[in-house]
Amino acid sequence: MLTDTHCHLDFQMFDKDRDKILENAANHNVTKIINPGTNIKTSNKALEMSDKYKVVSAAIGIHPNENIQPILPLIRDLRTLINHTNVVAIGEIGLDYFRKKTSPEYQKKLFRSQLDLASESNLPVIIHCREAYEDTISIVTEWQNAGGPLEHCGVFHSFSGTQEHAYRIIQQGFYIGVTGSITYNKSHELRQTIANVPKDKLLLETDAPFLSPHPNRGQRNEPSFLHWTANQVSKLKNTSLESIARSSTLNANALFNFTN
Repeated sequence: MLTDTHCHLDFQMFDKDRDKILENAANHNVTKIINPGTNIKTSNKALEMSDKYKVVSAAIGIHPNENIQPILPLIRDLRTLINHTNVVAIGEIGLDYFRKKTSPEYQKKLFRSQLDLASESNLPVIIHCREAYEDTISIVTEWQNAGGPLEHCGVFHSFSGTQEHAYRIIQQGFYIGVTGSITYNKSHELRQTIANVPKDKLLLETDAPFLSPHPNRGQRNEPSFLHWTANQVSKLKNTSLESIARSSTLNANALFNFTN
């Protein structure tokens, strides 16, 4: 069994064949999918996906590159969704200094507010971090020092940092999310880093419809492609695909409080 811990199943490009996508996922032993939100609208859509499909759970949150809006109303709106039965995390949230659609100052305020919401609701976080590892790690450390959770606190999704970043993230009690990018020819450093991350700190994800793994690169990504990523991790760990599937699923169960 495999758990896809990050898939934007609600996105429009799945509208025409979403049922088929989930059938493909089941045929490739993907038994759980987490659909994160990126704004209030997509957070609601994630909840709709979780209501419609038993295999889907939802995360709710505001992506750092969303257009600037007053933060307090955004948090208020998220709070109205948080008690839905299928909400398993706050996300995706974090910092993104690559696209620069919003200022670092605004992103940090929004990030801190959503971390506080996660503490308030006793939910883990799904962190988006792109070219912002130092600030992101600093903020989550500050959050934890102020009373945030010290273990099973969240995942750095689609990890792209260094060996040092991975070590510090793990020391803070976070998991590392691995996508299809680990299969790309130029991802030598990432493969070396993931090879050194303990199995009990790894989660698998597609980030579909993005980041299709080799040999499907260039296509729309989907949960059924997750086995390519699992297979690459198994090679790095010199173990079986079944072992990676089992350990990553157990990790997802622990983080997101799945009971079966």
